[in-house]
Amino acid sequence: MDKSLLVAERSGRVVLSNSRARKVMDTNGLADSAEVNLFSDLLKIDPHQVFRVIEGGEHQVRIDFANGDKKSSASIQWMPEPDWLVVQFEEINEAQPTTPDAATQATVQELLQEREITYRNLLAAYLKLQDVNRQKTVFLASAAHELKTPLAVIKGYYDLMLAGSLGRLTDKQRDILEESKDSCERLVRLVSMFLNYSALESGKLVLQLRENDLRDCLDELSKRWSEAFQRKGVKLDASFDPSIPNFRFDYQKVQQAAANLLDNALKHTPANGTVTMRAGPHFWERRVAEVSPIQERRRFRLPRPNSVEVSVADSGPGIPAEHHQEIFEDFVRVDRNTTGMGLGLAIAKRLVQAHRGKIWVENAPGTGSKFTFLLPMDQS
Repeated sequence: MDKSLLVAERSGRVVLSNSRARKVMDTNGLADSAEVNLFSDLLKIDPHQVFRVIEGGEHQVRIDFANGDKKSSASIQWMPEPDWLVVQFEEINEAQPTTPDAATQATVQELLQEREITYRNLLAAYLKLQDVNRQKTVFLASAAHELKTPLAVIKGYYDLMLAGSLGRLTDKQRDILEESKDSCERLVRLVSMFLNYSALESGKLVLQLRENDLRDCLDELSKRWSEAFQRKGVKLDASFDPSIPNFRFDYQKVQQAAANLLDNALKHTPANGTVTMRAGPHFWERRVAEVSPIQERRRFRLPRPNSVEVSVADSGPGIPAEHHQEIFEDFVRVDRNTTGMGLGLAIAKRLVQAHRGKIWVENAPGTGSKFTFLLPMDQS
């Protein structure tokens, strides 16, 4: 390359350098690049000066330094993922005039004005989008609230008629009413989903953390969904480890997250398929990462579970790996042939994250999907 480039770690230790960069180090009497420290040996500055500028939001830091009997500058850029610094060296030509001419000043002034106008236009567009998004959330919440009461009344009448309280029904009438009730229940779930989404979007979600039994929470949910699974001819296999201790979590919110996973599994599992729901204690190493050094965690693995793992697996077609991230986004549906608004998994993710947990999906196409989420047991 025709530029002097080197790569250094955050500590300053040089990792890579090209031939031109090594010439700069040779000029400064630093022949062995493996032992060179960018800050103390070459630039002779405190590294905190550089990182203060980077952490302040600057993408590039320029440092002038003595390069033998000449003056040079180092342009430092930070690569966040490997936490490396990329440095480019350039000689400073002192013969060039230090003050720009009038034409250059005018050009720079015009560019600054254009940048300011662009910034203001972008800010105005952003604020307008924020307002549109807020109006959308308010509309969804209002519409869902208005629909909730009449739907509850309709569902109540369906229950009365199917129970025979309003007269005897023929088989054909019963079938029609059961199909109508299914559609009504699907609409009730959709309205409930809109209400949850509106609460999450507006930041009004408040967790009711209490000592609860997760097995009771999930067992109640599986019994509630058993009828829907039977109607479709799908087997629901629910099993929960009896050693799960009571811990603090929001009973309704966790039940809602698990219900969304069951709903998603039922949609994508064909008749005669199986959906499996499991829950058991789990040791989540991340929960002790802040209090135990890495070496100590490797020597002494903590056997005591600090979280609970809940999984819902189906025997459907599976989800291609390229969609594993986007399916948790708002209004995303990978399979356009299924019903729904694409909010179930997005809401489940936010409810789990509100408990400081995490959720993910894993599968191989053709063998079904398995959704798993972790709930820490140290909720405060």
